[in-house]
Amino acid sequence: MIGEEENFSDAIYNLNEDNNVLSKTFFWMFLGLLGTALVSWYTYSSGLFLTVLVGGFFEFLLILEIVVVLLFSFLFRKLPATIVGILYFLYAAINGVSLATIFYVFDLNSIILLFVVSSLLFGGFSLYGYVTKKDLSNWRTLLFGTLLAGLVASLFNLFFQNSTFDIIIDWIILFIFFGITTYDINKIKQLSLVDTIDQDKIHIYGAMELYLDFINIFLRILSIFGKKKD
Repeated sequence: MIGEEENFSDAIYNLNEDNNVLSKTFFWMFLGLLGTALVSWYTYSSGLFLTVLVGGFFEFLLILEIVVVLLFSFLFRKLPATIVGILYFLYAAINGVSLATIFYVFDLNSIILLFVVSSLLFGGFSLYGYVTKKDLSNWRTLLFGTLLAGLVASLFNLFFQNSTFDIIIDWIILFIFFGITTYDINKIKQLSLVDTIDQDKIHIYGAMELYLDFINIFLRILSIFGKKKD
């Protein structure tokens, strides 16, 4: 009887830890997206994005984004939580500058509508990743292998400029990121129970992963369904 009570208490404790980590994760993800949106709109409305494009800074921004992500990924365990948080918001701000072009290309109402649609889809796949009892660890190789193949195909199509092939790739990568979102949520839930990982940083790590998942889902949906300006 005592053993059953202890198991029940442990289950309740683990559930509370899961909820605490995921609440912080989604909160930080929201802050990152909010920062990106504000920086992106300011960059567009102020005309700064034209300076970025004409001045040849766009390529530099892309390289800087990659550098920040690599620093975040490889030094996550070694860096203090404060530095990890700074890297996260730095990436969100840089990404906001580079994403300002969507306001130039797409109708604002279309952007808002598809952002809401993306949020609902993201929420649905996140919920499944959280509640499922399945072991999703074996999804990693398939998901990221397929994603890499899709990205390589996208690069090749830059030379051929086949619009139909572009749409097919967008759909494939969109569904891949649905799967990655499910996988990442499930992984974050599992990582929250690992004692060897600094729990003060795990929600920042999770926020970065989910931030990237959401941005990619949103951009693919925008690319497929977005209404472009005349």
